[in-house]
Amino acid sequence: METTRQAKISRLLQKELSEIFRRQTAKTRGTLVSVSTVRVSPDLSSAKVYLSVFPSAQAQQVIESISASGKTIRYELAQVVKNQLRKTPELQFFLDDSLDYIDNIDSLLAADNNK
Repeated sequence: METTRQAKISRLLQKELSEIFRRQTAKTRGTLVSVSTVRVSPDLSSAKVYLSVFPSAQAQQVIESISASGKTIRYELAQVVKNQLRKTPELQFFLDDSLDYIDNIDSLLAADNNK
């Protein structure tokens, strides 16, 4: 059960991280990273960030790169939210593959309808 405070902080982190990734991916042509969901722990000390990467062929490489530069991303985030949050949560990045899952189901259903 997510509290109202957790939900507000999740939305704030999602918005600000999306902006950080938008600025970063503007420099690298051909890759799009979006923040699907942010889940904050009850004690607000850690946050799980689920990212959607396009094209999905590069997804694992992009996630590894983002995870490697996690401290820098957390610092950038802290600079933006320092007036709203006393302490910036630790960030863990995960691949959100729900779009690939949906595409797979759609293709299976389309193949089944063609029979």
